[in-house]
Amino acid sequence: MAGGGREIERVWVLRAAPAIPADVPVEVWEIEQGYLAPVQAGVALGEEDLARIGFPEGRLRRVATPAGGERFFHTVKSGSGVVRVETEREITRAEFEQAWPRTEGRRLAKTRQRARVGGLVWEIDVFHALPLVMVEVELDDVAQRVEMPEWIARLVEREVSEDARYRNAALAMYGVP
Repeated sequence: MAGGGREIERVWVLRAAPAIPADVPVEVWEIEQGYLAPVQAGVALGEEDLARIGFPEGRLRRVATPAGGERFFHTVKSGSGVVRVETEREITRAEFEQAWPRTEGRRLAKTRQRARVGGLVWEIDVFHALPLVMVEVELDDVAQRVEMPEWIARLVEREVSEDARYRNAALAMYGVP
């Protein structure tokens, strides 16, 4: 989501990565992301401090696209459950590289397959260093009916949309619950 706004997202753990049917449009991204250490509680920061730190909170993400390009993002999410607030902006490689060291110990990498089915984009994440495959879908409304493709549905172990232990930030810091 570019800019800021509400993100409505449902997430499931899968037993394995699904075989995506040949007639389903799919785009594959290689993603590396890290979570910035929160600014210490009780420490007052001035304008110069924030400028020096760059990004006081949130996630940094590098996305390698199928065409061989790279894009970089800084994202801040708040809230819990299915509906959260997300603010995301694209940043430069230099900004990313300057802030990336602050994510040490809070990183993950994954291959994301973005499959378009029935007007929705199903994002299947295969984590590189974790024994985990998840699928997520963003919705327009919390009450929106979701018809999961059968080739995904048959691999679902459980829904984890409300389980904060399966948020990427928690996975990066603590691993699979």
